[in-house]
Amino acid sequence: MRVLFMTSGDRTPSTRFRILPYISYLREHGISCRVASSFPQKYDYFPWLGFRPSQRLKRLTRWLHLLESKVRSFDVIYLERELFNDDTTDLEERFRRVAPRLIYDLDDALFLERPEKIEKLTRMSDLVVVGNPQIQEALGDWHNQFRVIPTAPSVFKFKPATRKTSRQSPVVGWIGTSGNLAYFAVVAAALRALSQTHSFELRLIVPDTELLQNVDLSGVNVTHTPWDSTREAEQVADFDIGIMPLFSDRNWDRYKCPTKITQYMACGLPSVASPIGFTADVINHGVEGFHAATTDAWITALKSLLDSPSQREEMGRAARATAETEYSVEANADRMLTAIRDVHTEKRFTAR
Repeated sequence: MRVLFMTSGDRTPSTRFRILPYISYLREHGISCRVASSFPQKYDYFPWLGFRPSQRLKRLTRWLHLLESKVRSFDVIYLERELFNDDTTDLEERFRRVAPRLIYDLDDALFLERPEKIEKLTRMSDLVVVGNPQIQEALGDWHNQFRVIPTAPSVFKFKPATRKTSRQSPVVGWIGTSGNLAYFAVVAAALRALSQTHSFELRLIVPDTELLQNVDLSGVNVTHTPWDSTREAEQVADFDIGIMPLFSDRNWDRYKCPTKITQYMACGLPSVASPIGFTADVINHGVEGFHAATTDAWITALKSLLDSPSQREEMGRAARATAETEYSVEANADRMLTAIRDVHTEKRFTAR
């Protein structure tokens, strides 16, 4: 079987966690995989070339991929999210016409931004692979064949750090994109209050912290470590507690895949998170970490973990076990393999 994966680029989280880690497993099980990435990467452009010429280069690259798909006769085309960050679907429709089978993969609420486009991509696919049940429910009127594969890391890459003793100042950590630093508005008051009574470091693994200037973290010991794709597993494992604040009044957050939570879990860390959407499902409150829906709840949860190294260790062990069995590449590799094989061998699925 020959599969063409249409991806956003190896620096894009959806590609890095939902496609690339599965390629070697699929190849080991007899599937020939070709990864065709956006060039420049989907959300990037070449400054020396300019924005508009870069967009034209992206389209040219995809036209070449289309030509390749016609010449090489792939059995399945696996489309990650969308080809272009705009309203167009013309090239996706051309790929559909040359693809015996088309799988559409979606891990974010793009249907809130471009409903007509996402409806079209969903309906024209043979199978839709989603990052959580909430997305499946949202797309349910447009299709009737889904597989849920959570966005998660490899537990062989992300694993607990070995420390001889607990630190006097625990590290409360967060990893993410620069744009998502706005979420610290949710937890800022709790962090400020805790900084008056507890010694801890708030460590941010992020490309840059410019947007953090809009958040009041006065009195909090904030440190910044630039994100490094070659060291991110090590960077996360050096936390003591992982956090994921979300906005309760933003519809987008109901459909987020809590990738950072699954990274924390794989590294054997307890987490505190806003109980929104799938994030609330991934963390069993009081087992792998805590839900925190209010400032008082954030203070209570973080205080409990900061005060008790033994609780951090116990919850971290539970988190690691859950990652190994549910939220990791290894736990879901066979699900990915089965989805591709089923689409290839069964009769064409019927979209609604």
